[in-house]
Amino acid sequence: MKRAREKPKKISKISRVLLLLIFLLSLSSIALAEPPERSLGSIGPAGSDGFYVPAYTIDYERFSADDYLNLLEQVFWYVYNNYVDEVDPKTLLEGALHGLLDSLDDPYSTYLDAKDMERTTDITLGKYGGIGISIIKQIKGDRLNPSLNREEESSYVRVISPIEGTPAHRSGILPGDLIIEIEEESTIDMTADEVIDKLRGLPGTEVKIKILRGADIEFDVVLTREIIEVPTVKKAIIPPDIGYLRITEFTLFTPDRVEEALKYFERGGYTSLIIDVRNNPGGLLSSAVDTADLFLSGGIIVSTRSRIASENMDFMASEETKVSYNIPIVVLINKGSASASEILAGALKDRGRAYLIGEETYGKGSVQRLNPLGPGGFRLTTARYFTPSDANIDMVGITPHKIVKEYELTEDEQKSYQEIIKNNISKIYDLEYDTVLREAVKVLKRQIEKCPF
Repeated sequence: MKRAREKPKKISKISRVLLLLIFLLSLSSIALAEPPERSLGSIGPAGSDGFYVPAYTIDYERFSADDYLNLLEQVFWYVYNNYVDEVDPKTLLEGALHGLLDSLDDPYSTYLDAKDMERTTDITLGKYGGIGISIIKQIKGDRLNPSLNREEESSYVRVISPIEGTPAHRSGILPGDLIIEIEEESTIDMTADEVIDKLRGLPGTEVKIKILRGADIEFDVVLTREIIEVPTVKKAIIPPDIGYLRITEFTLFTPDRVEEALKYFERGGYTSLIIDVRNNPGGLLSSAVDTADLFLSGGIIVSTRSRIASENMDFMASEETKVSYNIPIVVLINKGSASASEILAGALKDRGRAYLIGEETYGKGSVQRLNPLGPGGFRLTTARYFTPSDANIDMVGITPHKIVKEYELTEDEQKSYQEIIKNNISKIYDLEYDTVLREAVKVLKRQIEKCPF
């Protein structure tokens, strides 16, 4: 998951012509130069003045999906053969695909050109040259920066979360920050793809960005790009016997890394566990399910529902858990916890296996499939997921048992906090500054034998 709303790339004038023609075809009063007796017809010869003469009204009640596809094909060939300049059919096709998926009004369904697919593959493999940041562009009803008006929140690029240990994280960039400039160029008119292209590049090169935090705190950050290899799991034992497990993303390898961490805790004689998925933007559904399976014994983890029968599935936990039910668990969440991390948190909460502390999560309750299409492809929402309590948390999020809000810093404190992050990047946890983690430790140190949740 790593990126939410991705507006289509800027469409060329040629593609806009195609989309305009498609739009015009949707108006019931539009007619093509065809004999009146034909219900569909095709684009015929122009009149002497070069314009088409309306001949009939399209009867949409008689249209099937094939009929609409036929009209689209006719417009495609007409534009290709008759536009004043020679056109690239690939440009026309990509413009139409962008419009097709954007018409769904779904921030997670989008067309991916060859570069986008390559970028997605890079993320899956965990290697790319960049600054290590998850972003989203144009989200409706943005709750993370209420100081902005609707126009502004739909224009700037918002940080979902920096990836831990990367240049973005070391610089002190936080979830909810807005990237308002890249190399002194405003991001208002940039698509998410364009922003990513500008942020990524050869390792060792620099990129300058301007951050807006809250209503009026602006500052510049110069970052040196690196090969981003995301370690998705970090572990430590908080003295004397609390296992601390931080999951930064859900990839193919995350369940195995979590299981390795649990064995490490067993060797250290842990008696309780903290699972930290704060600022975890998500990842693979299967990875979240396999991770949750380590902590549950039988029963449902998550279910997916769709109008497509094959997408309706219940994901069940195996009968044997890797973690004894005598080990109390606390899960830490915040507004940067999204998608797959919400599946894990929701399953452990609804099954009464964990106590949640922190802030309300992001709220992404849909499942996407990535479909290759030539060198590119498209991402399409095919199902919605529901937690064991039959809740869909899309645009709602998961509320913790105990809300512990992060302290709102002044401008001077913000700068000091950035320095704190820079000077403590090697630490897996920090009880001195992390109030949410401190609260979790307090809860577990009470040695709750039977979890009240």
